[in-house]
Amino acid sequence: MTSDATADATAQDGTYPRPQLVRPCWHDLSGVWDFARDDMMIAQVDRIVFDRRIEVPFPPESPASGIGDTRFTPCVWYRRSFGHAELLDAGYGPERPRVVLHLGAVDHTADVWVNGRLVASHSGGQSPFQVDITDALASQGDNVLTVRAVDVPDDVSVLRGKQDWRERPHSIWYHRTTGIWQPVWLECIPESAVRSLTWRPDLPTATVEVDVELSGPVPVDAWLRVALSHDDQTLAEGRVRTGGLQHGTVRLVIPRQLNGQEYEELLWSPARPTLLSASVTLERESGSVMDVVASYVGLRSVSVAGGNFLLNDRPLQVRAVLAQNYWPETHLAATAETLRREVELILELGFNTARVHQKAEDPRFLFWADRLGLMIWAETANAYAFDERAIVNLVGEWSALVRRDQSHPSVVVWVPLNESWGVQHISHDPRQAAFSRSISDLTRALDGSRPVISNDGWEHTASDILTIHDYESDPDVLAERYGEETPLREMLAGFGPAGRRMTIGAQDGGAPVILSEFGGVSLETDGADDWGYSSASDPAAFEEKVTAILRAVRRSSPLAGFCYTQLTDTGQETNGLLFADRSPKFPIERIRAAVTGGAD
Repeated sequence: MTSDATADATAQDGTYPRPQLVRPCWHDLSGVWDFARDDMMIAQVDRIVFDRRIEVPFPPESPASGIGDTRFTPCVWYRRSFGHAELLDAGYGPERPRVVLHLGAVDHTADVWVNGRLVASHSGGQSPFQVDITDALASQGDNVLTVRAVDVPDDVSVLRGKQDWRERPHSIWYHRTTGIWQPVWLECIPESAVRSLTWRPDLPTATVEVDVELSGPVPVDAWLRVALSHDDQTLAEGRVRTGGLQHGTVRLVIPRQLNGQEYEELLWSPARPTLLSASVTLERESGSVMDVVASYVGLRSVSVAGGNFLLNDRPLQVRAVLAQNYWPETHLAATAETLRREVELILELGFNTARVHQKAEDPRFLFWADRLGLMIWAETANAYAFDERAIVNLVGEWSALVRRDQSHPSVVVWVPLNESWGVQHISHDPRQAAFSRSISDLTRALDGSRPVISNDGWEHTASDILTIHDYESDPDVLAERYGEETPLREMLAGFGPAGRRMTIGAQDGGAPVILSEFGGVSLETDGADDWGYSSASDPAAFEEKVTAILRAVRRSSPLAGFCYTQLTDTGQETNGLLFADRSPKFPIERIRAAVTGGAD
């Protein structure tokens, strides 16, 4: 298929799987594949019997896959063919002879064969991987692509997130997502090509820096040329010699941003989510082009100071919602249209931020957050155990996700750990406390431009923001607990509402405080498995209770913001503002008023 976004990546339609590095041609391998279970995990690639058909990229547990099998599934196999027509659609030709296979996410470990030849192995159920399959292609006829995915259901040292280790979902855990759950696609690239981009804006110096990683042989006389524009106006352009290396950094000064009286016009914020178009060209000294890609960047800064969360150096009250991003038909997977609609819904409800919970979301979701102006707390699924495997799994996968997502302006906070999952004894185990500190510092080393929450909810070791989880349902108690600075700081120095220590070791007393989980009200129905932290008997009582809780928290002056639990009902966890089908439990305009204060 052909993308119309090469000239302007800010104008893409949201279907491209890698929205910040866009080429004009690609081929989507989604659709019907052959499928097989391998419960004993002993099948060989040349002996597996494919006896089912599955709709990729939906996990086999989901109805949309056409399988809908929610039993324990430790190992699954996929197979499909592609030929010359698909390669042409992906841009194959003399100028783009290398064929690259991309897999957005395969849970949890994957092996990939092309025509019976092993071409890739990958571990990490949320992170993408790619492989050049040119040398494995058949000289004529179709090519057979085979993928094996292993995800042992009761392995608690892998990053499970909200995926239940029991066969039936219980409490706050849901059906598992096994195997392929994000796009699989082909693109054809030149012999020397752009592989990845990392954007770093700096507002005080009016500069944008981009790190460019290259693939293939890079000629000594190769140059990188980068241009930024907005509304058809060129803002900056720069060119650096690569020296034959497979990476290079280009630093651009945007002269317009040196004028302090107008520089805010181009800044990214929820109120005005401005994106700058970018092009990155790899060229020879003569000017002949080897590769060109489209991208975009948002100019904004995120920091904390004086108890405030700062966007573009100004205090901004965080109005967040906890989003599981789980759908009844597709589970953790989603269509491009669904991802866009989720961002739109969150904004329509009056929130300016989403905390995507225990999941690293599809980059197409982040594109719409960038484009429409929704701030994101970027989180990852956590393991449940603390051992060497869990440490290695989290460090590897989290590092890949930070690298993948750090150029998105919508991402404003990193959250590597939640509620001491996987570090359950952090308050008295020095190794677990060291790990929490180290994963936070590793995050800062990879990206020093955003705040890091070391362990969301309690037992903070090295947090730039102090967060609290509190499911008290009495608004008067909430108003008293969070209405004054002194009792709040006393709580942070001791034990929180869940009975856990709030901090481990010294913490900055001036760090902003955010109530990052509260609410959780379930609207009672006839469902026997309905679950919430508190409940309301009918829609009128639900609206009254939710509105009162939000009002009490919103009026707290010591808090820098809040994150309401949660956006939608998810399985048996029926404490959403919306039902699982995304219909509201009371009118959207009244939810928005409760969130923003218009109901006061």
